[in-house]
Amino acid sequence: MKAIVHDRYGPPSALRLRDVDRPHVGDREVLVRVHAAGVDPGVLIFLAGRPYLVRLAAGLRRPRVPVLGRDVAGVVTEVGARVTRFRPGDEVYGTSLRGSYAEFTVSHERRLAGKPTNLTFAQAAAVPVSGMTALRAVRDTGQVRPGHRVLVIGASGGVGSQAVQIAKAYGATVTGVCAPMKTDFVRSLGADDVLDYTREEIDRDGPVYDVVIDTGGNRPLSLLRRALTPRGTLALVGGDWTRGALLGGYGRQMFGAPLLSSVVGHRLRAVSARERIEDLDELRDLAESGALTPQVDRSFPLAETADALRHFTDRHPAGKVVVTVSDPAT
Repeated sequence: MKAIVHDRYGPPSALRLRDVDRPHVGDREVLVRVHAAGVDPGVLIFLAGRPYLVRLAAGLRRPRVPVLGRDVAGVVTEVGARVTRFRPGDEVYGTSLRGSYAEFTVSHERRLAGKPTNLTFAQAAAVPVSGMTALRAVRDTGQVRPGHRVLVIGASGGVGSQAVQIAKAYGATVTGVCAPMKTDFVRSLGADDVLDYTREEIDRDGPVYDVVIDTGGNRPLSLLRRALTPRGTLALVGGDWTRGALLGGYGRQMFGAPLLSSVVGHRLRAVSARERIEDLDELRDLAESGALTPQVDRSFPLAETADALRHFTDRHPAGKVVVTVSDPAT
């Protein structure tokens, strides 16, 4: 099968389209013919091997998993002997630890769910990693309830664009923070107000937000707290992985936020990285109800995956970038 592989850490130019063996299916695993796969910051982190802390999981000197990609949407072609949730022909979406930038990938059945029936494969591939992160930020970390005021920093990105919609579905009044050329896009997601960060800072209105979801990754905690109500919650999503060789921009949530949260009234929390089948099911329900419409900025064919990653890093897309693999109708 064709797959995008990297034998060493480096930039997108290190990627190669190669013929590799189709992955073996374990007892509780599912073989998926990939129709589309999403791009997210984690792909760039595992490609570059930076911040260096990630190499403890990815491989100290070279990548343990040569095929890139986590998000996947496609069709089941084979199931393991103990799989009970799927059968060949089922349309699924979810994540894969074996790499999804390939014609086929294998995933544990608990990492997959039925694809939302009203989404294309490309739209479905835009959901899993970013959507589960956004859902945890809104529902679990932020504990958003009807009537809450929520500020989403990075509202035009993959996580932010879905967090805006999910927060609205949970009954919040939402303000999105984005660049000036993205304001109309963020309003189209359902944001009640939009803040142009080139003209105004996030504490423009004072301490009025019950929840601040920061997907930007570089503002000081002191500034973020100035936008929160006295008992408000700050949900930190990811970090600016290009800042610092060892930890990137993740020092805030790993060290700064837990220490500060113990002595102030605000709840300062990192959004957990768990992936659960229940979250994929809830995201499917939100999509099928019309409350969540994943936004695809641009799609690239498998052979142009390196260009997709460059577009993601250089153009700051509105929504997600997607790699399409086997179906021109994705």
